[in-house]
Amino acid sequence: MLLRRLILPTARTFHCRHYSMELKEIVAVLNRFAAPSLAESWDNVGLLVQPYTQREIKTVLLTNDLSEEVMDEAVQHKADLILSYHPPLFRPFKKITTGWKDRIVACCLEKGIAVYSPHTAYDTLKGGVNDWLLKAFDVGEVTPLQQKDVPLPHSHQVEAALESDAAVQDLIQRVTQEVGEQVTVLKYGTNCMKVLCGERDLPAIVSLTSTNSAAPAKLVVTKLEKVPLVGHGAGRRGSLAEPITVQQAISRVKTHLGLPHLRVALAHGSTLDTQVNSVAVCAGSGVSVLRGASADLWLTGEMSHHEVLDATHGGSTVILVDHSNSERGFLKELQPTLHQLFEEKVNVLISQKDRDPLQII
Repeated sequence: MLLRRLILPTARTFHCRHYSMELKEIVAVLNRFAAPSLAESWDNVGLLVQPYTQREIKTVLLTNDLSEEVMDEAVQHKADLILSYHPPLFRPFKKITTGWKDRIVACCLEKGIAVYSPHTAYDTLKGGVNDWLLKAFDVGEVTPLQQKDVPLPHSHQVEAALESDAAVQDLIQRVTQEVGEQVTVLKYGTNCMKVLCGERDLPAIVSLTSTNSAAPAKLVVTKLEKVPLVGHGAGRRGSLAEPITVQQAISRVKTHLGLPHLRVALAHGSTLDTQVNSVAVCAGSGVSVLRGASADLWLTGEMSHHEVLDATHGGSTVILVDHSNSERGFLKELQPTLHQLFEEKVNVLISQKDRDPLQII
């Protein structure tokens, strides 16, 4: 009897050279590519499911949403890790029973499949989802709508100049003992010290420096400013290299996202022939980021009725493509990037079952 090998269809598949990587190595690579600290504070990113039984990662499946159809596909492809852009685990679970998300988690644990989610870390990332979305247009200058800053471990710096080196050493000891490890104490120069601390510990440190000796310390308290991460942040605004019409903008978005239909709300007083000189984009549900953005055109996944009215009366034409349609195409750019970052040791596949749940019929 002739046996035929079953080959499951995929989009572009990057085959490895029959190697593999440990899960911790994969996670380290993903975290270096887009640090979890880039994500919004409310988000749930990083390694979300880690099976008890560890196994080598040979196949990674990329998806925008981890639905049950995608879960079945992952099992068919014998995937060891699912990278789901949207976190399938967002709110805390009190029990795992028969709900559809419960079944997905149970299946991952049973089959030994890990789950990693980047979500807003990829939105904020320079070269991430929002920069990809903006590629629908020929833009010149690009800036984030909401600048991302480097997270600081301390908010204030206290500089103290005392009467002697012995007083400095005594103060360092007292601050270390009474305030604790959440501060950083540094000695510098002659009879001087610095303390890096949070706002909560600032009063205690000032009190200690003021009562340390007979001669009051000379204090300089400085509030530390966050350092911007250039190019990183939520949303994007781009000035077009050459003006286009609203109709041309619609055609470019359709082509870039591979969509036959869009929803469009023209700005008050505009027509399809009105010129567009600037574009603001935010993948997903973007009104909280787009609100207040000065641009002729807003492009996002979804907005409410009243949010659209606010935008159009504010002078911006709105294009809505549905939530995940504004994000999913980035996976095609991510696939070869990850294949390279994994040093061609891991197969990287894109889900063929992943799609936006809404359709225009």
